[in-house]
Amino acid sequence: MKKLLHKIHLWLSIPFGLIITVICFTGATLVFEQDITRALNKHLYQVEIPQGKERLSPSEVINIVQDRHDEMEISSVSIPKAADATYQISFSNGGKKVLFVNPYTGESIGLSKSYPFFQTMRKLHRWFLDAPKSKESISAGRMIVGISTIAMTVILISGLVIWIPRTRKALKNRLTVACGKGNRRLIYDSHVALGFYATIFLLLMALTGPTWSFGWYREAAYSLLGAEPQTQSPKTGHGYGHNEKKENGKTERQQENTITYDIALKEIQSQYPEYNYIKLSKNEATVALNKNGYRQESDNIKFNPKTGKITEIRKFEDNSVRQNLRGLIYSLHVGTWGGSVTKVLYFLAALIGATLPLTGYYLWLKKKKII
Repeated sequence: MKKLLHKIHLWLSIPFGLIITVICFTGATLVFEQDITRALNKHLYQVEIPQGKERLSPSEVINIVQDRHDEMEISSVSIPKAADATYQISFSNGGKKVLFVNPYTGESIGLSKSYPFFQTMRKLHRWFLDAPKSKESISAGRMIVGISTIAMTVILISGLVIWIPRTRKALKNRLTVACGKGNRRLIYDSHVALGFYATIFLLLMALTGPTWSFGWYREAAYSLLGAEPQTQSPKTGHGYGHNEKKENGKTERQQENTITYDIALKEIQSQYPEYNYIKLSKNEATVALNKNGYRQESDNIKFNPKTGKITEIRKFEDNSVRQNLRGLIYSLHVGTWGGSVTKVLYFLAALIGATLPLTGYYLWLKKKKII
């Protein structure tokens, strides 16, 4: 059995090895993208708290922003719990850009940043620089990444079985890296020992990764985990001005509804004193319950657009299995499920994963006496 698995491990690693190295390395660079971007742009996320001054209400901020950006259509406003954190305004006609606003003055601080280095790393990681034309379409790059990630799963599992030692002495050798016994032994131990330590995290990444490449894989994973088949639901707008006439730079809907945000916010804050942030959009709100970890651990609330009174609360645990799985799979893939500790472990595991094909090539070529 081990001989067969050894052949599978070898003959999958040879064609897919370099691709896996690129996928793992780019994945490692993306682990701390948000942390690095935030550290380099602290002024966007934090402000000084003026003495004796309260934060502006959502309606006040929305009206100020709309006056200054009357060509933009506000779709949502995020209110963090932290007193020194900025408000974040999203626009229905502004793409993924977010406007950061001083919650005490209404001043527009700047738009969200996205650095070219991380953009390139993401394109390499997800599509091998060959982005698909649409979210659901397949490109050659997306196909290559998806197939390589599935191959990576087989390589990792076969490698783990091959790794299992027969004796206690062999177990000790396979768990340590000998640094004083020559380059070949060092590289062999690095491949075997470091590969073993990183395997569980690399498997989590490899098993979840293809859900972004192949619809059939995603549906199979959801079904296996108990989710019902996906059903099409009509799309609804969340902005103020969809098909509505503007008057003096503001939409009629905005003039009617911004004050209801204030009422809804107060009701939500009274029911969720320990929230991380509240995102208000039209007649609904999302209440994030934690700062780190599971990305979509949040409750959804609907409120009356005329009165601001809460009409419905849908708890996180009451969501469909499919809805919760999206957040779970994302968190398992990027390592946010355990906060900073798991992100560091994922970063190290991804770096090790990038070296495994390279050390494997070296050992194979050495065995064949090619080098």
